[in-house]
Amino acid sequence: MMNIKVLGLVLGLLAGGITGWLTRPQVAEIRLPGLNIELQGESPSGGLTSEQGRHIGLAAVVGAIIGLGVGFVADRRR
Repeated sequence: MMNIKVLGLVLGLLAGGITGWLTRPQVAEIRLPGLNIELQGESPSGGLTSEQGRHIGLAAVVGAIIGLGVGFVADRRR
């Protein structure tokens, strides 16, 4: 049987990653001295901007921490 803490960590990581993907910012900004460009929507290459990647990563880490915490609580109650 898989350890409940590891299961909570993995499920939290997946849930956080999916949440981050669904809530990622759609606006990308390019700021140069005297010039400010905003791009909306998906990029033509289908890639992520660094801001979107950070957003998804942060949501995944928060989800993993919450999942690990739930795993510790569930393991302690057994």
